[in-house]
Amino acid sequence: MTRPGRSSASGPPRPVRVRDGQRSRVYEAEHLVQRIFDRAVDHPVVQVAGSTVVLPPERHFGDLDGVQRYVDAVLRQAWVRARWSRAAVPVSVRSRAGTDGAHYERAGAVIAVPVHRPGRWALRELVVLHELAHHLAPDDPEAGHGPAFTHRFVELVDGTVGPEAALLLRVTYADVGVRVG
Repeated sequence: MTRPGRSSASGPPRPVRVRDGQRSRVYEAEHLVQRIFDRAVDHPVVQVAGSTVVLPPERHFGDLDGVQRYVDAVLRQAWVRARWSRAAVPVSVRSRAGTDGAHYERAGAVIAVPVHRPGRWALRELVVLHELAHHLAPDDPEAGHGPAFTHRFVELVDGTVGPEAALLLRVTYADVGVRVG
């Protein structure tokens, strides 16, 4: 995310990057949570911060159309629209050439997801909600994975996957040192 910086003698203000200081920790925590959900298919009862919880199933998608339908459904939910004004901005989903990860493009409101093997790992609910949390960010500059982002993501997980999943995400964020706004 950028914000206006000082103008140079030769032109308009240059954008200044907002430092994304906890990005790697956010990804570390989310990959741990994804691995726990992968194991929860066979073992859904887990211990989280001293509590025994049953993890709900995480949705997996077979193709981009499934991801698009899911994104549309989440953005149509009344509680999402009431909480974030950007929920009214439609998001399109497209295939991404690489396999390293999904990403969100603010210009055009596009979620790009790898769909060919070995990139199919990204066709899962937690990855899509992560990208939607970027979409729902206000236009104000903020760190891409800062406390405001992590708070939005936890709220989305709580309201769509379930409170058990949100608890696991919060605790895992705390364990790796991620700040949640």
